[in-house]
Amino acid sequence: MKLLNLDNIKLRYKMMIIYICCVLLPIVFTNIVFYVVTTNNVKNQRLKELTRALEQIKKEFQMEIDDAVKVSLVFYTDYILNEILEREYQTQLDYITAYDSYLRKILNSYIPSYTFMQNIKIYLDNPTLLFAGGIGYLSDEIRNSDWYQALRAAEKKGSSVVLTRTKREDSYRHDEEVRDTFVIVRRMNYFNLFGEGKWEKIIKIELRTRAIEQVFSNLNINGHIYLLNELDQIQYTTDPSVNWQAESIYFDQLHFPRNSIKLVATYSGNRYLNNWKLVSIIPEDEVLTEVRKSRQFIIWMVIINLFYSTAIIFWITNSMNVRLINILHHMEKAKKQQFVPIEGPEARDEIGELQSEFNRMILQIKSLINDVYMADIRQKNLEIQHFKARLNALQSQINLHFLFNSLETIRMRSLMKNEVETARIIHNMAKLLRSSLTWDKGYITVKEELDFINCFLEVQKYRFGDRLNYHIDVDDAALNVPIPKMVFLPFVENASIHGIEPMKEGGKIDIAIKLHDNHLLFSVRDNGVGMSKEQVERIYGYLRQKEEMGERVGIHNVINRLKMLYEDKFQLLIDSKPGGGTLVQITIPVDVHSNLPINHP
Repeated sequence: MKLLNLDNIKLRYKMMIIYICCVLLPIVFTNIVFYVVTTNNVKNQRLKELTRALEQIKKEFQMEIDDAVKVSLVFYTDYILNEILEREYQTQLDYITAYDSYLRKILNSYIPSYTFMQNIKIYLDNPTLLFAGGIGYLSDEIRNSDWYQALRAAEKKGSSVVLTRTKREDSYRHDEEVRDTFVIVRRMNYFNLFGEGKWEKIIKIELRTRAIEQVFSNLNINGHIYLLNELDQIQYTTDPSVNWQAESIYFDQLHFPRNSIKLVATYSGNRYLNNWKLVSIIPEDEVLTEVRKSRQFIIWMVIINLFYSTAIIFWITNSMNVRLINILHHMEKAKKQQFVPIEGPEARDEIGELQSEFNRMILQIKSLINDVYMADIRQKNLEIQHFKARLNALQSQINLHFLFNSLETIRMRSLMKNEVETARIIHNMAKLLRSSLTWDKGYITVKEELDFINCFLEVQKYRFGDRLNYHIDVDDAALNVPIPKMVFLPFVENASIHGIEPMKEGGKIDIAIKLHDNHLLFSVRDNGVGMSKEQVERIYGYLRQKEEMGERVGIHNVINRLKMLYEDKFQLLIDSKPGGGTLVQITIPVDVHSNLPINHP
C-alpha cells in the first residue's frame, strides 16, 4: 500500500500536521528534558543576578563613603574655617561672632544635602573656643577613644583618612558599649604644612545607620550579607543572630549550612576600604526551588520523542523537499542566465503553484530582457547626453557682458585720449572674447586661467588707472593643475566691477592660488565697498538651489557648473561687510597623483 500522497494537500494543513505531530506532542513528553537544561540555566542566571546585586551594594556603600570623604576634604582645605579655628579669642563674644559668621553655616549645610550623614563634628584643643554646636574639645578621653586610635593606626600606614565603626555621638552619655555606626575621621593638618596651624584638629563625620541599613537591604538577595574589614572582622551584617554592634566577631567563627552558596565582592585600590569585602551567604534552596525528576525516565522519553518526531517530519518533508530542490536547481540556472522552464506535472498545492509562477516568471524575464532592459539602456544614454548638453549650455552662458562693456570703455577712452596702449588692450580683449566663445575643451590649466585673469585686470587697470592695483601670488606646483574653464575669472570680475569701481581711489585686488592637501585653493580679496549680509546670503543661496539652465551668467553660472562637476566636494567661502571689502575663497579637490581634479569626466 502506497503512502498517502501529500502533493495535493494545502501547505497550511501540512504545517498543522507538523505542529501537532512534531511540536505539540513532543513538547509534552520532553518538558522534563528541557527542565534539566533550564534548571542549570536558571541557576547560573540567578547566581549572576545575585553577583550583580552584591556588586551594586558594594558600589552604593562605597559611593556613600566616598561622598563623606569628599565632604571631609572640603573642611580639610577650607582656609576660612581653619583660620577661625586657629585664632585665639579674647572673649567668648568674639568667638560667637566668628561662629555665627561662618562656622554655623558650613557645619549645618551638608547634613540636609547628604542624607546618609547624621553628624559632623570638629575636635580641637584650642582652649579659647566654646565647645558646642559641632565643635568639641580634644580631651585625653577623646584621644583614648577607639576612633581616634584607629586614625593614629591609619596614619602610621600612610593613610590620612580612616573609616571605622564606633558609638554614636549621643551614646557617650550611657555606659553601654555599642559600636553601631560608621565614622569618617580625618586630621585637619593641611595648613600645618604651611606653618599656619598650632592646634590639633580632627574632623569626625558620622554616617546615618538607617541609610547603611537601606543600602544592605537589597531585595534581590534572600540571604545574609556580611561586611568584613581587612582582618575579616564583621563590621556590619544583616544576620540578626550576630551581635556585631557590641562584639568583635571574625567571619570564620560563624557556621553555615553545607549547601550554602557563598558570594564575595572585594574592595581593592581604595585607601580606606582596601581589602574590605562583602560576603553573601545564600541557601541553595533559594536558587533551586524545584525537585529534579528521574533521569532514567527522561532518557527513555527523549529516545521515543526523537524517533517519533523524526519519522513524522521525514514523511511530510519528503513531499516538499524533492520539488523544492528542483525549483532551486532551475533558479541557479536562471542566475547563470539559463532561463529554462521546469518540466513535469503541475500539482495543486502551494509548491505546485510556486512552480507554475516560476515558469511564468522565466518567460516574462526573456521578454523583459529584449524590451525593458534595452529601453532602459537607451534612456541612460539619453540622460548622459542631456547632462553634457546642460553642461555645454551653462558654459555657453559664461559672463560675456563684461567683455562688451570693457570694449566700449576702451573705445571711448581711445577717442578721448588717443593713447598708444589701446592696441594692447584690444589684444587682451580679443583673447578674452576668443576664449569665452570657444568651448571645445571644458578644462584648462591654472596657467591658462591666469592668462585670462591678467588680460582682464590689464583692461580694468586701463579703465581705472591709479584707482586699481592688483597682486597675484600663485604656487608653481599649481600652474599645471587642470580646472574647469573660467571658474575663477568671474569672481575677479565681480571684485573689480562691484567692489573697486564705486571707489574714487585706493582700490586693490589680491589673488592667491595654492595647492594644499589634495585641494586647489583660489582666493580673491578686494578692499572695495563690500556686500551686505543679504547679498552674501543670496550668493550662498545658489548652493542650495536646484540646477537650472535659464539665462543666469557670472557667479550663478560658475556655482551651477561647480555643483554639476563636483557635487558637494567643492567649498565656497565669502567674507564681506559694507565698507570692509570682500574675500572669496574656492576650494576644489585635486588628485595630485594624476594631476586631475576630482570628478574629472
